Amino acid sequence: MLITQPSDLDPASPEPVELASSLLDRLAGIRADLLRSLATGDPVYGVNTGMGALSKRRLTDDEQRVHQRNLLLGRAVGGPPWLPADEARAVLIGRLRTFLTGDAGVSIELIQQLADVINSGQVPAIPAGGAGSAGEIIPLAHAFGPLAEVFELGPKEGIALLAGIPGATGRAALHATRTRRLADHLTAVAAGSIAVIAANRDPYHPLTARGDDVLAAELTRIRETAGPEDEPRSLQAPVSFRVAGHVIAHVRRSLSQLEGAVERAFTGVTDSPAYLDGEFIGTAGFHGIDLAAHCDHLTAALAHAAEVSTARLHRLLDPAVTGLPAQLAHEPGPQAGLVAVHKRAVATSHALRRLTLPSATSTAETSNGQEDVQSFSWEAVGGLAEAIRLTREVTACELLAVHQAFALSKRPIPPGLQELLHAVASVVPPIEADRPFGEDLTRLLDSVL
Repeated sequence: MLITQPSDLDPASPEPVELASSLLDRLAGIRADLLRSLATGDPVYGVNTGMGALSKRRLTDDEQRVHQRNLLLGRAVGGPPWLPADEARAVLIGRLRTFLTGDAGVSIELIQQLADVINSGQVPAIPAGGAGSAGEIIPLAHAFGPLAEVFELGPKEGIALLAGIPGATGRAALHATRTRRLADHLTAVAAGSIAVIAANRDPYHPLTARGDDVLAAELTRIRETAGPEDEPRSLQAPVSFRVAGHVIAHVRRSLSQLEGAVERAFTGVTDSPAYLDGEFIGTAGFHGIDLAAHCDHLTAALAHAAEVSTARLHRLLDPAVTGLPAQLAHEPGPQAGLVAVHKRAVATSHALRRLTLPSATSTAETSNGQEDVQSFSWEAVGGLAEAIRLTREVTACELLAVHQAFALSKRPIPPGLQELLHAVASVVPPIEADRPFGEDLTRLLDSVL
């Protein structure tokens, strides 16, 4: 992947990174200007001064030579659990992307070293939680401490590695890509439930989406995937079926808003101090409230979608709704069917509900009062990652029930659902007796969703 401008760098892409020479030349010019500005001896936060409450302390030349490395070592106070490898890579790519704007003014040698680390496939151990500060200094110290062991940091490069919110932004970009795939599965599985119970299609009529293009598009997807129904079982299906379009449209709208926040975080100024038009300027871009709030918003949207999915699953077990054997058992009575699958979905939805407390509603003073509020954007994106995982679990539970309902009903599978349900059938054997359905759910999560 040849990078000619920062926006070319996608934290969700697994491709190797190659930096265009024209881009490196521009960054080298910024670095030269920055070094000339530093030579004047004017105070620059974290470069020739201490940090936080110690920022009034000016550093001698000898102290400055070790200060940038010390910044990384002394702040690596996190521990396990560590981020998964793909999220750790997204942190590194997020940092590289912000460096390519030139705001940090780091050397092209450091930039190339970071690109080489990314291309190596090896990732550092970065704590999943415990940021607990304005910005994300603690996880970034873990992310780039190993690099400082093999690369001699120059002026301002230690604080540059710790500045801003590149980790949360890179991880949010990765999770946005995952959520888009999940939203497509939410649509398909909901359409499967709608089709298998022969639900009335009125709630998905295009006229009901007046003034809302996102909803109109979602209703169209559901209607086309589920196919027509000439003989609905009832005038109205349960609410959990009727509101599917509105619920998933809200997920997609929340996702779009998060993607906007990610782009603003990447294109805006989040380094502090930033080197802008020849000046060192202290900023507050590290606060990350925009990113944190939209991660929280999407987490809440996914939690609601999972609750609605769980409700539909419960209705799929009810003969009054489906006309099928109770609990989708092959032989109700001697067999319990999928009732415990619903219980797992209930427990998972309950866990999701506990993630919906907004991350930025808690403040505390750190750094001897120099940092007196936080947005906890690192924690917010971690909550989103967990919400995606749990919503996938609930979706797998409903999908297993849809698969079994079609098998028991003998109804033809609509064309829009055939690819999905054939994929399910390739990993889930026919359900003719009770068995450990957790194994089936694991196969769905590993191979289908």
